[in-house]
Amino acid sequence: MNKSFIRHSLSLCVGIESLFLMLTSLVALIYHERGFLAYFLTGLIVGLPALYSISKRPKNSVFFAKEGFVLVALSWIVLSMIGAVPLLLLGEASNFVDALFEIVSGFTTTGATIMNDVTALTHATLFWRSFTHWIGGMGMLVFALAILPGTEGRAMYIMKAEAPGPSVGKLVSKLSNTAKILYGIYAGLTLLQVVSLLLCKMPIFDSIVLSLATAGTGGFGIMNDSFVSYSTSAQLVTTIFMIIFGVNFNVYYYLLIKDFKAAFKCEEVRWYFGIIIVSVLLIAFNITSMFNSFFEALKHAFFNVGSVITTTGFASHDFNTWPEFSKTILLILMFIGACAGSTGGGIKVSRIVIMLKDFKNTVDHYVFPRKIKHVFFEGKALNNDLVYSIRSYISIYFFLFFISLLLLSLNDLDFATNFSAVAACFNNIGPAFGLAGPMSNYNCFNYFSKIVLIFDMLAGRLELIPILILFSLAKNRHKQVKAIEDE
Repeated sequence: MNKSFIRHSLSLCVGIESLFLMLTSLVALIYHERGFLAYFLTGLIVGLPALYSISKRPKNSVFFAKEGFVLVALSWIVLSMIGAVPLLLLGEASNFVDALFEIVSGFTTTGATIMNDVTALTHATLFWRSFTHWIGGMGMLVFALAILPGTEGRAMYIMKAEAPGPSVGKLVSKLSNTAKILYGIYAGLTLLQVVSLLLCKMPIFDSIVLSLATAGTGGFGIMNDSFVSYSTSAQLVTTIFMIIFGVNFNVYYYLLIKDFKAAFKCEEVRWYFGIIIVSVLLIAFNITSMFNSFFEALKHAFFNVGSVITTTGFASHDFNTWPEFSKTILLILMFIGACAGSTGGGIKVSRIVIMLKDFKNTVDHYVFPRKIKHVFFEGKALNNDLVYSIRSYISIYFFLFFISLLLLSLNDLDFATNFSAVAACFNNIGPAFGLAGPMSNYNCFNYFSKIVLIFDMLAGRLELIPILILFSLAKNRHKQVKAIEDE
């Protein structure tokens, strides 16, 4: 284990976060709020030791998959713990578990909140909550890849650990340049949404904060009713951008280099839009009786389907009150999620499609046992290792899901609340059903349940393996220490 490289890279991430915290303090300064010192001092206190650690470059920059996974898992935990401190200092969270829950929800782009009244929060905190969405959407380490020392050639281990999806590839030969391209597209689309919302006559602060939350497919709102209070035009613009950020960013790169054939050839994106269209129409027809017209029902169906499948978590209407058929569709969309290589969560459309094709091949095998069939996706035959890894991922996914559900049942809340809360946190969506619905929050859960959900949010965003490897190494370390003590 290359501990010096992990220490140096982790320090670099902490240093970047300290700058972001100081940026947030400027928001407090602009609005003459008391949060200036809380954010500035937190950034300063963690930034100075990080700067010292960064100056001590590791003698050996060689690392492999294990170091990559451990680094990613540790960075997300450490950054979340640091990011939670200002909320505690300002008294906007009553205890560290609540503060940590809120910020982990931010960094993992979940959008599940414990805040009873978000309108009472300072502008700085509202900005910080949404900014964590934006940072976590693409990934802090993906951002840092461009400046990490000596990582080219092995940085793919970091990209694989942090980037969502069954497989990760380079856009260009150098991975650092790939990271720059991805963040360039990301920032450009975010700015475009800000301008679009301003044209909808939304206040500038709201436009910036909500665009950051949309880009990261996070869903932290600045109103207690989420998006209900905003105009139809603002809702429509946000819906379009939620869906845009749920698309694999490779497609946008192909469009930028004018390789339209490669862009429109993307099978996953076709499935993604197909699922959205079918879901919107089914829900719209099902909820028409609740609204004045079919157009209004279609508008709310479009917004909330886009919000759920992209795992953003905004709401234009309390879908907790919708018919069971519509709620069931939304629950299914929670599990499906967005495209691989996007900022969205969930299992991912690509995995679902590959699983369905693999299932068909398995059934065909019983009918034609001698016939060799491959799973084809994106016009290519997938190797067996990738298909096997997806099977393993799904197995681990549902094992952890039901363990979490069992642990949450100790809180003695109703099944719909517990099940949907685990689904919402594991898939990084935010609002659930029941007591944790879109017009409610997660304060109905006790501290133990919140810790379980914190783990679910981290495991879901990092796609299980990095967190499991970290816990496995910690367990082995504990055994080694105990063995030494026994001797």
